[in-house]
Amino acid sequence: MTDFPDLTVQLDDLAFLDQQIRYHWTLTGTNTDQNGAERKISISGYEVWEIGMTGLIATSRGHFDSEEYQRQMNA
Repeated sequence: MTDFPDLTVQLDDLAFLDQQIRYHWTLTGTNTDQNGAERKISISGYEVWEIGMTGLIATSRGHFDSEEYQRQMNA
């Protein structure tokens, strides 16, 4: 993620619901635009994981509030 060189992703929760694994996370980082303006962002979301026959993550579907992300990026 070159747009956020100091990107961190924190594990908030790992939940097992209805044959799914949900990995809840919070992403924080700083974006610098072409004019040098810095925007610190913090957004939470989760991934829905399906585990394949090998025991590894076969699919991951991400969910987050895109309107809140855009609000922070344009603040």
